[in-house]
Amino acid sequence: MSEKITVYGRPNCVQCNATYRALDAKGINYIKLDLTEHEDMATKFRSQGHMQAPVVVVESDLWSGFRPDKISQL
Repeated sequence: MSEKITVYGRPNCVQCNATYRALDAKGINYIKLDLTEHEDMATKFRSQGHMQAPVVVVESDLWSGFRPDKISQL
């Protein structure tokens, strides 16, 4: 996997934790950022229609929420 992956999550977020676990289980490297510390990104994602955490940004894709189908494609 050569694509850069960034996961924007929130503290105590069930879907975020499920996403981290799924990525870890597949041995996928990612950068983990807290949306509460990046409100500018939270505002940007909301304006794009992403209303739930986490927001996963991959060079070729972007999605919100726990998406095992998308993680499987990585």
